[in-house]
Amino acid sequence: MPRISSFRDFDWMLMGLVFLMSIISVLEIKSATLHTRFRGFDHKQIGFLLVGLLLMYLISMIDYHRLVDIAPWAYGIGLLFLLAVRLVGTKVAGGRRWINLGGGIHFQPSEWVKLVLILMMARYFWGLAGRRLSWADIAKAFALIIVPMYFVLKQPDLGTALTYLPVLVVGLFLGGIRPKQSAVILLLFALLGGAAWVSGKRLKSYQMARITSFINPDTDPRGTGYQIRQSLIAVGAGGLWGKGTNQGTQTQGDFLPIPYTDFIFAAFCEEHGFVGGVGILLLYFLILMRLIEIAQQASDVPGAFIVMGLVAVLLFQIVVNIGMVVGLMPVTGIPLPLMSYGGSSILFTFLALGIVMNIRMRRFVN
Repeated sequence: MPRISSFRDFDWMLMGLVFLMSIISVLEIKSATLHTRFRGFDHKQIGFLLVGLLLMYLISMIDYHRLVDIAPWAYGIGLLFLLAVRLVGTKVAGGRRWINLGGGIHFQPSEWVKLVLILMMARYFWGLAGRRLSWADIAKAFALIIVPMYFVLKQPDLGTALTYLPVLVVGLFLGGIRPKQSAVILLLFALLGGAAWVSGKRLKSYQMARITSFINPDTDPRGTGYQIRQSLIAVGAGGLWGKGTNQGTQTQGDFLPIPYTDFIFAAFCEEHGFVGGVGILLLYFLILMRLIEIAQQASDVPGAFIVMGLVAVLLFQIVVNIGMVVGLMPVTGIPLPLMSYGGSSILFTFLALGIVMNIRMRRFVN
């Protein structure tokens, strides 16, 4: 097997785009928290990014086939961590999603499970390569996703649980699901979704309220509709060029809720306007297209599955978060990749990028 050169074969164009997005993230977090009790979170974000870069480099040196081989073990450990969250997790704002490791460090297993699921789906569909998917194959793929989803939904964390579905969708698509099978699954989901909505038993009361406030925020402008209304005001107030860094009245006046995490895109648009918002979307487009190109160049099926699994997760989070900010999606608490503050999200993304780099470095290895 030829020697793999770590630095020469790194995708430096992709890394440049990621670095640029990370710098924008740090600057916007600094601006969004300037006059709040969260001031200094930009320094923590820099720390997360540095740790993420280190982990990315280390995991890029590991043959991704080995990671695929140990995926079942990682899956089992991931389920144990999710169970541990339910038993001994730290409860914050009504949700039990973190394990307190001491020293102010909190571990969120549900974010890391996304990476495990990407590897698990790659392994599963690799084993099915070359044959038509049966209903039993599809049911097993659903089971692999639904089990961790159940644990995350019980935390409760609907947003993170939903990010597991794109991994399943891209796996079934690349695995060769037939149109008739897709139609049956979509019809079944539509019926189950309608039944859940009518009964109201599958969603928490606050989750139902988020959906109704999304449909009409004015029904409760000071309650469930507050976040969407303030986000729309912030985005609209930015105009074409924005009000300038540290000049956003909605952000600096503390009207915009959590502007450094879920609504960071709204804060950015208020300060940098429509042009700045389009620039962020362009950066995401270039990152995703670069990842798709790496998937096309992958030397085997699991490599392509892993990269496209990451593309699916990132695209889903981008669409849902920005859709939420502009009032096209319900508020779900899904962070904006590489922009929102948060260690677990940043480290997941950089670990996944490290595996992508390894896949690219081995694109000519048979």
